[in-house]
Amino acid sequence: MHNDSERCLRAVRSKDARFDGWFFTAVVTTKIYCRPSCPVVPPKAENMRFYPSAAAAQQAGFRACKRCRPDASPGSPAWNVHADLVARAMRLIADGVVDREGVPGLASRLGYSTRQVERQLLAEIGAGPLALARAQRAQTARLLIETSALPMAEVALAAGFASVRTFNDTVREVFALSPTELRARAGEVKSPVGTAGALTLRLPFRAPLAPDELFEQLTATAVPGVEEWRDGAYRRTLRLPHGPAIAELRALPGHVSCHLTLTDLRDLSIAISRCRFLLDLDADPVAVDDLLGHDPVLAPLVAKVPGRRVPRTVDGPEFAVRAAAGSSSARLVAACGDPVVDPGGGLTHLFPSPDRLHEADLPVSPRRAAAIRSVAGALVSGALDLSVGGDRSRARAVLGGLTGIGGTTVETIAMRALGDPDAFAVDTRVRQAARELGLPTSGEALEQRTGQWRPWRAYAAQHLAGR
Repeated sequence: MHNDSERCLRAVRSKDARFDGWFFTAVVTTKIYCRPSCPVVPPKAENMRFYPSAAAAQQAGFRACKRCRPDASPGSPAWNVHADLVARAMRLIADGVVDREGVPGLASRLGYSTRQVERQLLAEIGAGPLALARAQRAQTARLLIETSALPMAEVALAAGFASVRTFNDTVREVFALSPTELRARAGEVKSPVGTAGALTLRLPFRAPLAPDELFEQLTATAVPGVEEWRDGAYRRTLRLPHGPAIAELRALPGHVSCHLTLTDLRDLSIAISRCRFLLDLDADPVAVDDLLGHDPVLAPLVAKVPGRRVPRTVDGPEFAVRAAAGSSSARLVAACGDPVVDPGGGLTHLFPSPDRLHEADLPVSPRRAAAIRSVAGALVSGALDLSVGGDRSRARAVLGGLTGIGGTTVETIAMRALGDPDAFAVDTRVRQAARELGLPTSGEALEQRTGQWRPWRAYAAQHLAGR
């Protein structure tokens, strides 16, 4: 969108928050970049430049606006919709792959050379993988500076910086303030970080959002010990690179409150990314509702619950195993899950890893055991990649050849584990709703009828299932 100057100008002049994250506005006279919805008086058109990412604006020499905080805007919905190299790379960078494995690790996961990945990102995003990862580290640092009482040296380490000097230089360059000045500007710290690495932050989203329906679905399929609904919040355990964590998510006016208890603060950025992915917070609900609302069958459902999201997962491999295990998931957790300590509730385990399940004596029926081992074996061998950057077409093909995995399960995994917004799982509830509304329920007729809902068929399925 950043290449369409007229459209960008209209969005900036109307201060339209729907476009936050789609593009960023930089002002050549002040060297500051903003969200489209920034409350300041828009500059002259000839002084504006538009960039597809905060990293691109930073790389061009602009610093973040202190009023609208463009670095904290929701992510671009394009990376959820598209399945090409750039979209997969953006999802993996958000998941912390560059910080953990470097650019060669990112390229290896994508199946391309380092040069090809860098060239594609520069062409479409205006910044390479290192610049994108740097921008993410800067935002993580800002969160810790403003919401915790951690010493700055610990903030630098937790945010992923190699040295305190690099941390100081980056914060000054991106925010035009030193780390100490940023903390002083934020005022009193309300969420001190203790030894358990606990902190609370806000997750922004594009309105509207239907939180009740979203959390209801997550709770309805919750695995005891791994997930729970407690005191108006959805809570679950997370398996992260540096140790287990617990996330507590609660919908509040204008944002989702996210309370994280981390083993290691270096996992903060990846925990935030996975919670956002779980709740589908980077979606563009206006675009989704507008397209689906033009269908006379779906229009009443969209009008009844605007802003529906697709509930996803924090761990693709975990969800695939759960899909294979069905109602046996709780027994798998009790027998093979890794114990965790939850001072604030009833969470007891991490969901078992594929490595453990592949060889374990499973407390389930032989049919279920065969399906679980088939999925776990494909994940362990690397034949099946269900990371956020996984190739959706390849994953579908591999899943379709596994024991006990039918077409509906393949689409459900594509929808919730891979985040494919066009996946269409025809389960019992969707089929019943389709029948009652006079829609075809299978075959070529169904495929043709749902074609007009692309690329948002997963959202259409949510409306039908929740009818």
